[in-house]
Amino acid sequence: MANRILVVDDEKLIVKGIRFSLEQEGMQVDCAYDGQEALDFAKKNDYDAVLLDVMLPVYDGFEVCQQIREFSDMPIIMLTAKGDDMDKILGLDMGADDYITKPFNILEVKARIKAIIRRNSKRTKDGEAKSVLKVKELTMDKESRRVFIGEKEINLTAKEFDLLELLLTNPGKVYSREKLLNIVWGYEYPGDVRTVDVHVRRLREKVEANPSDPQYVYTKWGVGYFFKG
Repeated sequence: MANRILVVDDEKLIVKGIRFSLEQEGMQVDCAYDGQEALDFAKKNDYDAVLLDVMLPVYDGFEVCQQIREFSDMPIIMLTAKGDDMDKILGLDMGADDYITKPFNILEVKARIKAIIRRNSKRTKDGEAKSVLKVKELTMDKESRRVFIGEKEINLTAKEFDLLELLLTNPGKVYSREKLLNIVWGYEYPGDVRTVDVHVRRLREKVEANPSDPQYVYTKWGVGYFFKG
């Protein structure tokens, strides 16, 4: 079954080029040219990846990303302006899984999309251990990919879940930011380690009673992060 991708950008020539390139790889591509159209597509279909530009009419990319996260954890790759670090960080804060800087090489776009698809496909094929993990008040159901604090379900994005699962299933093991980028994102990530820092911060805000005094996801200063129950 062909992978299904949603490409969102108001520059039609860019969309045309990306669509042609992805269809050459056997992917099924839907195209949207403004934020509302993107949301309409995302609500009707389950995509293997969404390529989402920041600058859009009606709703910008951040708003679209935030709204998609209210009903789906489909992988989202943001297209950001060259050198605009705030766009990258804000996109990750809104729930994006990855970002690509414009102007981009179409080969990089395909590589990022394929990496996300491979990661999700491997997760599905492995079936991951059909088990429930519980540490203190935190419960993770690896089969249904659900997380609870006490009786309350916590909504995590795909990358937040993958990050927590890796740390939770390897308690006490310290992972450097570079290692986390490689494992969780599934390839040698060309961005910087702030991607991990933003995801860890967001994860702590969701699972920790006091994010500034974490009880689950700890920092090993100068090294990386680890889980301790």
